[in-house]
Amino acid sequence: MSQPRPAIIEKSPFTELAAKYGVEIDYRPLIEVKGVTPKEFRSQRVDILSHTAIIFTSRTTIDSFFHICEDARVTVPESMKYICSTEAVALYLQKYIVYRKRKISFADGTFTGIVEQVVKHKDEHLLLALSEPHKPEIPEALTRLKINYTPVILARTVARDIAPEELKQYDMLLLYSPWDVKAINGKMPSEELPVIGTFGEGTLRLASECEIPVKVSAPAPGAPSMAKAVDIYIANVRDGKEVSDVEFVADTQKEDFLRTQQNKLAKKSRSRSKR
Repeated sequence: MSQPRPAIIEKSPFTELAAKYGVEIDYRPLIEVKGVTPKEFRSQRVDILSHTAIIFTSRTTIDSFFHICEDARVTVPESMKYICSTEAVALYLQKYIVYRKRKISFADGTFTGIVEQVVKHKDEHLLLALSEPHKPEIPEALTRLKINYTPVILARTVARDIAPEELKQYDMLLLYSPWDVKAINGKMPSEELPVIGTFGEGTLRLASECEIPVKVSAPAPGAPSMAKAVDIYIANVRDGKEVSDVEFVADTQKEDFLRTQQNKLAKKSRSRSKR
């Protein structure tokens, strides 16, 4: 599994899965995310204090942001607002600031959830904290919605080197990001790879583009989590059922969602101009 070992392994759904089927699970991140250096940050010429709200989608970018502020001797005002992709990311802010619900909001981890939170703060001057490389969907959505925001790279993703011999020792690889796919792509012929499981639309999309067959995918109908998707796969295999490759299908709901948000913002803008 391309994820760090859980802090409390007993509470992991994969621990229960391992006991249920008698399988072994190794936690081996295929990528490493590192904060940018102060020099790299300065080269982007971003004025932190000219912004009134910050969008965070990961703990790493939170660490990097506050370390950059400390190095640059920037005091973040108490009036600063924070928009986070999940509650877990929002709670991590307690490491650096006093947690107050009036200035911290969070989404449910989905694309639509984070965009809805941003739209609620459309009058703020937003700083979008990103890792490099990153999924373009959020910046593209904010641009389409004409949100006043500044993107800033606060972390970089680096692939760990993994040899084909290491991949061959596993029966299944669970990949959680497109960069996990990049880490294994080209290491060996796709037909020789272990069974591949992917989490998230972007991960499945890239695996499909790289012609890497995927047997397990989440979230999906009946399998909201990777653990559930793996559970279903193992059960089907042990029952002698044939499991077909998962096909990537673009999510058209995102496009419909963005159009709806655009229409809402346009209506609000027209009503304001009439006043």
